[in-house]
Amino acid sequence: EVHVVESGGGLVQAGGSLRLSCASSGFTFDDIVIGWFRQAPGKEREGVSCISSSDGSTYYADSVKGRFTISSDNAKNTVYLQMNSLKPEDTAVYYCTVGFDCSGNGSWGQGTQVTVSS
Repeated sequence: EVHVVESGGGLVQAGGSLRLSCASSGFTFDDIVIGWFRQAPGKEREGVSCISSSDGSTYYADSVKGRFTISSDNAKNTVYLQMNSLKPEDTAVYYCTVGFDCSGNGSWGQGTQVTVSS
């Protein structure tokens, strides 16, 4: 069974930074994709970023390009999302997923709240 646990959310002022962590366990495949999604109240879920464990290739939504950076520490089975220049519109619950692509079809964590005040 795959376990996914997010951490690092919190309250930050606009322009500030946060680093989210996603610790996962229970999978045996080397070629997996770990992604970050977010959902704000009243809005649809949005794919934010994802990274391949095999070749390190990454994807970013246009809304976060240049501000967010995804990275992985395979030895620790942990993926990080460094979020800089945060905006109020980044406020959402951020979820980490573990699967075989960036679609979100896989195992999900319980989410971590990110709140950006103006």
